Amino acid sequence: MHPFTNHLPDSVAALGETGLITAIRRWLGDVSPRAPFGIGDDCAVLPAFRGPQLITVDPVIYGRHFDDTVPARAAGAKLLKRNLSDIAAMGGRPVSAVLAITLDARVSLRWLELFYRGLATVARRHHVAVVGGDIAEVAHGVSACLTLLGAATGPRILTRSGARAGDWIYVTGELGGSRSSGHHFRFAPRLAEGAWLARRAEVRAMMDVSDGLAKDLPALTPSGTTAALDESAVPLRGRVGLRAALTDGEDYELLLAVASRADRAALARAWRRRFPKTRLTCIGRFRRTGTPPTAELTLNDYRGYEHFR
Repeated sequence: MHPFTNHLPDSVAALGETGLITAIRRWLGDVSPRAPFGIGDDCAVLPAFRGPQLITVDPVIYGRHFDDTVPARAAGAKLLKRNLSDIAAMGGRPVSAVLAITLDARVSLRWLELFYRGLATVARRHHVAVVGGDIAEVAHGVSACLTLLGAATGPRILTRSGARAGDWIYVTGELGGSRSSGHHFRFAPRLAEGAWLARRAEVRAMMDVSDGLAKDLPALTPSGTTAALDESAVPLRGRVGLRAALTDGEDYELLLAVASRADRAALARAWRRRFPKTRLTCIGRFRRTGTPPTAELTLNDYRGYEHFR
């Protein structure tokens, strides 16, 4: 759906900033609490809670993260789901969000309503309160940036550090073809899976795959090791090839390191009982740098998505 209109009465310019904020409150509905716990004050007031807090921020930008082929509801949903994937990667649960959006004055009110309603649907599903934000006018385009706060679901938060030489490399779901398949906006953030994995002692480190396995896996790889992959084990989405699975990005799957001495068969059985519809695949191992070469695949010839390159 195209975000813009040349018919002034149908555009955000017809409402102005104050009227638009009123409309946004209506579109968000019950996911936006009343002030001072939601939209309406200079800052939102958040209830205190014990334990570590998580915070992440991600945007969606017209022409980069979505285009006219992506429904407006799906674009709004993707904004929140991108952030939810980050919370999932640390085994956390989402709590509240603020959203800053920049709009060309020609943006269609109908498009923007559907954008917010799509975001609200995801927020409602995952018990996220949208507590504030900001609106600004720009000369061209549409972009929205959401900051999401979360909390630990248990005694441990998983980070990207913690893997050791010999540990096994696992990934959830399938990789590659995210744009051509529409997965980049249809995906479901792995919140339940992330919280479950954070409670497993054999899981040492975790992150989400957003820029492609070739770009993201080095961040999980411990110093002095190389990520050696089993080419035949990498789970492919549809009919894509290995290069697409390693470099396409926007998979929003979980990538994790499992202790070398873990009972992997027991892990697999427990996973299948809990998540029978989602794959968990061992795709390789962290080998010490300098060990004799093997037939396993390394990522030297692959590159995922990197800004400014």
